[in-house]
Amino acid sequence: MADITMQNPIVEMDGDEMTRVLWAWIKEDLLHPFVELKSEYYDLSLAHREASRDQVTLDAGKAILRHQVGVKCATITPNAQRKEEYRLTRLWNSPNATIRSLLDGTVFREPILAGCIKSAVRSWVKPITIARHAYGDIYKGVEYRVPGAGTGTLVFTDTQGKTWQKRIADFEGPGILQGIHNKDPSIAAFAHACFRYALDKQQDLWFATKDTISKHYDHTFKEIFQETFEKGYAEAFKVAGIAYRYTLIDDAMARAIRSPGGFVWACKNYDGDILSDMVSSAFGSLGMMRSMLVSPGGHYEYEAAHGTVSRHYYRHLQGEETSTNPVATIFAWTGALRKRGELDRTGPLVCFARALERACLEVIEAGTMTGDLSGLCEGIAPVVLSSRDFIRAVRLRLEGLLAAGAVESGRGETQAGVLPRKKPPQRQQESPHTLP
Repeated sequence: MADITMQNPIVEMDGDEMTRVLWAWIKEDLLHPFVELKSEYYDLSLAHREASRDQVTLDAGKAILRHQVGVKCATITPNAQRKEEYRLTRLWNSPNATIRSLLDGTVFREPILAGCIKSAVRSWVKPITIARHAYGDIYKGVEYRVPGAGTGTLVFTDTQGKTWQKRIADFEGPGILQGIHNKDPSIAAFAHACFRYALDKQQDLWFATKDTISKHYDHTFKEIFQETFEKGYAEAFKVAGIAYRYTLIDDAMARAIRSPGGFVWACKNYDGDILSDMVSSAFGSLGMMRSMLVSPGGHYEYEAAHGTVSRHYYRHLQGEETSTNPVATIFAWTGALRKRGELDRTGPLVCFARALERACLEVIEAGTMTGDLSGLCEGIAPVVLSSRDFIRAVRLRLEGLLAAGAVESGRGETQAGVLPRKKPPQRQQESPHTLP
């Protein structure tokens, strides 16, 4: 049978360390044998970001604006140790933060649930989606290491030259200063995205800040959310039988722990960063957390919610087999392929993405999994596989699902008879963004 074809490309952003290794294996075993993959490739490895002076990250973000859909591998955000290790000329910004700022979107992170993996929070029986604002806060922060005694001042100058200023603190000796910001249009776009997503999921929306302490920064978020809800979504929420709730973030934490789950939790940028890791760990593993960035203009970027798994990478370099969980990275690909298929009305591509996700979960629920999940499963005796063997097990299950026509396509038909091609996968076409 012919491969599944794509009408338009997705933006492919390769990454670093162990996730880069998984990226190549996923393409080799789970994508190329089934799909005539069209992608515009960008190498976002730290070495290439250094070589391109990080221009490659900006180019990748602009490519998503052109093609609407992107898929990203995990990347290193360098610290002082990484600067020395990779001999960097500077500490390059987080690629995620750069792309989020360019797209001005909202990040939705949701756990991938398998029936045999029970949440560490026993009351959580439904997934919790973290909606994370993708602009501002400390990711756009300006910092200064105060060398000695003096006064720190916050200053704003308008376009007419009028200046407002306020003393932050007096320093008797060394200390630190940080300035963060946000913008009303970005907050409003975040609010719209959250309300629309909650309606699509038919789930309650929570929003929480600390406006009792942050009486301008956090309170502005609260006001814009409330105004957006009242003017555009209150009636739709009522018809859908769902609710919007604002509360202080410490109260939200306490309530969430005792809830059954099943809601969308909107968070400011840094809050969402922290809580998405907490939620994913409680539901099982960071390797089981999907992440999607949605822009106001209808652009989508998919990635895993975890990092580059450095510890496993160093073992891999020494020739050891590792049991790194590739599920979140696989689901990044399926999310992008499914969205590409939906936008292009390519039913077989949507069908394939669904089948691949189902294959991953059925392999886990049959008792074969990576090491991070083996201590979390209940009711079965797990068999721990290496990363490559797990991917191969998923391929076998995927072949069976596609041959049986077990997953419906995006147009409602059953896509039967889509079998893997026996030819080896074609090599990714070289691009000017790829390092030799």
